[in-house]
Amino acid sequence: MENYIEKIRELVLEGEDEEIVEMIDEAVEAGVSPKEIVSDALIEGMNQVGPLMASGELYVPEVLLCAETMQLGLKHLKPQLQAGDVTTLGKIVIGTVEGDLHDIGKDLVAMMLESSGFEVVNIGIDQAAENFLEAGKDADIIAISALLTTTMPAMRETVKVLKESKAGARVIVGGAPVSDEFAKEIGADGYAEDAGAAVVFCKELLSA
Repeated sequence: MENYIEKIRELVLEGEDEEIVEMIDEAVEAGVSPKEIVSDALIEGMNQVGPLMASGELYVPEVLLCAETMQLGLKHLKPQLQAGDVTTLGKIVIGTVEGDLHDIGKDLVAMMLESSGFEVVNIGIDQAAENFLEAGKDADIIAISALLTTTMPAMRETVKVLKESKAGARVIVGGAPVSDEFAKEIGADGYAEDAGAAVVFCKELLSA
């Protein structure tokens, strides 16, 4: 049984989306439960991707392949899962600030978070502060992205609106021009340098 789990985990780490479905079917036929495949192979595989990305062993294109492979496996297993088989780590709303039309980095973070067990609502690019507030009413974390220095004031304003609303969600920020120092300056609850760091940080925030 463990052999199948290990093989599926390796396929996720290698981004082998063409083989993942066949291996999952073999595992199920051999008696491995869908719940075990999701938690111990698919999600655990993605949990290993973050550190590999942070250390430079995996690059963005490879990380995307890993996430796509994991999500393909999860989609294939969904009809066989029972209610409660997959528990989410928490709900995260993510988007890019008003005036910023960049989405590749944000989408990678969203994909990594979802593949790691979070429920993710991606509200897209060019989003006003009010849209983050509305979408994040029942969220645990609101993640705000900006790629341009010219949109950093919009990030500051968005954090201000969210904090003044007394919304219960934690607010984290990220993007090329953003730093930990800037995050503290504008009152955010934290900063993540990349997608791998975002997953680790969100887990830490919700377990604190």
